[in-house]
Amino acid sequence: MDKIRLALIFGGRSSEHDVSCVSAATVAKALDPEKYEITFIGITKEGHWYLVEDFDKIADRRWETEEKNPVRAIISPDTDHKLIIKRDSAYEVRELDVAFPVLHGLYGEDGTIQGLFEMANLPYVGCGHLSSAVTMDKFFTKIIADSVGVAQAKYVGVRAYETEDDKIEATVAKVEAEREYPMFVKPSCAGSSMGITKAHNRDELISGLKLAAQHDTKILVEECINGREIECAAFGYGDNTIAAGVGEVVAAAEFYDFDAKYNNSDSLTVVDPDIPQEKKQEIMDTAVKIYRACDGYGLSRVDFFLENETNRVVFNEINAIPGHTAISMYPMLMEHAGYSMNSYVDELIQMAFDRK
Repeated sequence: MDKIRLALIFGGRSSEHDVSCVSAATVAKALDPEKYEITFIGITKEGHWYLVEDFDKIADRRWETEEKNPVRAIISPDTDHKLIIKRDSAYEVRELDVAFPVLHGLYGEDGTIQGLFEMANLPYVGCGHLSSAVTMDKFFTKIIADSVGVAQAKYVGVRAYETEDDKIEATVAKVEAEREYPMFVKPSCAGSSMGITKAHNRDELISGLKLAAQHDTKILVEECINGREIECAAFGYGDNTIAAGVGEVVAAAEFYDFDAKYNNSDSLTVVDPDIPQEKKQEIMDTAVKIYRACDGYGLSRVDFFLENETNRVVFNEINAIPGHTAISMYPMLMEHAGYSMNSYVDELIQMAFDRK
């Protein structure tokens, strides 16, 4: 039987570039070389697409720091499923069967590259272009969550231009009229908690808004939910969607920001935490509900708070391409539910063909 010709794509222009490289190396190890002929495509922070021919250079990013004359590799938007490879002045054309984006954040998880795959009529793993776009944009995810009656933190929307020096006082007054301190300030479309701050007073709110404006043109200012941080793995599509267990994040900081996630060894991810079974079921049911409402396909991680005192389940956000690093919750939850990474990666690729 012929091997499936798969393009594994990683890196990207977002602030989560480095995490994507680690995730891609992890996913690549789960791909059976007897089954797949893998082409590795790395996208630099500047947006250049390179053919990566040494797997060992992916996770630590040596593919973009050591190559003196990198080989360009571009997926054609033409519907003939071609990868165009340029070696100096010579061109090579390689056929593809499926794309597997392991990209986090902007230009990878937000529907843009999914649109390219759809233009090229190329099957691809994960959520579609619309689902990717709305789940990447926390503002629009909240609108969808409201429409299906999912409880979530109350919020105020702010535009980046409203953080300019001549407008910031009016903006702060608007926010303070609707929310109480402390409050979270989030870029609408950033991932891995990049650009997120917790404001305890007016000065911190101003600095938080200005930081968030560096990451996105839309900003959310949310009420602070005091509770346990819970994550759930959604897998499948439509009526076939399952929620593969519940995990808890124990942050080694006031909240689970980028540094607490990736640089602080005291942060913990706990699979099957001590939560009443009925609450676990409610979290899983709500995860499937919001995943389906956002037209999820393949996989997503759905995040919640379990509020202190009330035990209320509060939806936080959904991530269409969850991390696959050594500390990432999604593969841990899938493994605990009986899905090895080798098996569910195979299923994700089959889903790509099923959708096509």
